Amino acid sequence: MVGYLVKRVLYSVPLLLFIMFISFVVITLPPGDYMSAMQNRLTQAGGLSVAEARQVADQLREMYGLDKPFFAQFGKWFCGIFRGDFGYSFRYRKPVFDMIWSRLGWTVLIAVCAMCFSVVGGVIPGIYSATHQYSFGDNVLTIFSFLGLSIPNFFLALAAIYFLIFYTGVSSIGGLFSIEMVLRPWSWAKLLDLMSHLWLPILVVGVAGTARNMRVIRANLLDVLGQQYVQVARAKGLKERVVIYKHALRNALQPLVMSIGMSLPWLIQGEMATSIVLGVPTTGAMFLLALQDQDMYLAGSFLLVLAVITVIGNLLADITLAWVDPRIRYE
Repeated sequence: MVGYLVKRVLYSVPLLLFIMFISFVVITLPPGDYMSAMQNRLTQAGGLSVAEARQVADQLREMYGLDKPFFAQFGKWFCGIFRGDFGYSFRYRKPVFDMIWSRLGWTVLIAVCAMCFSVVGGVIPGIYSATHQYSFGDNVLTIFSFLGLSIPNFFLALAAIYFLIFYTGVSSIGGLFSIEMVLRPWSWAKLLDLMSHLWLPILVVGVAGTARNMRVIRANLLDVLGQQYVQVARAKGLKERVVIYKHALRNALQPLVMSIGMSLPWLIQGEMATSIVLGVPTTGAMFLLALQDQDMYLAGSFLLVLAVITVIGNLLADITLAWVDPRIRYE
């Protein structure tokens, strides 16, 4: 297993380098740059002439190295990453490292909680659906799973806001804290206030994953329950609970464990739309603005972080799969 882990880590290095290069190429493909957009704002709202605004933009391009060729810009950003310098955010006027890490913690917290919610909320109903096939409860859960897969996150967030405001009378919706708690030091009251705001984005982000996991567990458990070794276990007189949870479920969990490695970046992507609608200070809205303004270093660094999370998630999923299924040996 140790040799396998070392090999996977070594394989991930060229993969991440390739992702960094492709991400930087895609971000710089649109014509112009951040200074072009700023030049238009200086002309329209700043009262400067076209020549004056162009001069200011050219000076800033020279200051930040945007007037250099593509490979020079990429090399500067690439070499800076190894020194902990991810570049400078033109929009926020701050280092990219500070911008990402100040919000990435909340993003990962919501994504991980949503993943746990989707796993627990998907496995238990999935087992019930498989063991009560075509029953009334199975049909209800099937309808819910189809709705959960088809409803977009942003629409679900808007519907949740509408319901909470007009039918429950809740006034403090959105963000992570109430207005009076934002600047207060950490205490039990602030922690409870955070939890009262955190459940909504976790629920919205995790609904689709819950529905997907429910369908995966139901389909795979039905397939496993029809295999011969399960019939033999039943013929030996084992209790149905033992047959399902000790023998059948472990094999049915394999596809779910394999998908966990890809679920973290998928959940972070779903969190983007949810954070914009609910006003949660995570990386979602920041990344969208970085793409719109062509803030290349901020957008490229965020894509790099997503790639690293994906690689780590896949590696953890492989390790978990070997732990769940003793037949899998990576040696």
